[in-house]
Amino acid sequence: MAHILSSGRLHDPDLSGISITVTEVRVSPDLKAATAYVTPFGGGEAQKVVSALRRAAGFLQHELAGEIELRVLPKLSFAHDTRFDRALAIDRILADPRVARDLKPGTEPDEDDGT
Repeated sequence: MAHILSSGRLHDPDLSGISITVTEVRVSPDLKAATAYVTPFGGGEAQKVVSALRRAAGFLQHELAGEIELRVLPKLSFAHDTRFDRALAIDRILADPRVARDLKPGTEPDEDDGT
């Protein structure tokens, strides 16, 4: 899928100039459905990208059928992978001076001052 997305075969104005990272593909146990978790490289309008990929799902399935040898190709769906967003939020919290102070070795909260 990453190869198809990077090859330029998919023509959608909402995806023009956007690099997409496919972080994970989860396939159902019966192999009839697959969800590709994606995120725009460097951030960006994730919902716009996911919507464009959902519109192009049929085309992508057809392209994958020519590259993968499977008896039945799973029906594709797309979702935004929010793991990077959550990791950035955690990094911001950990960078807060109040939190960083508490993370230094040997600093224990003082029960008397309520911290």
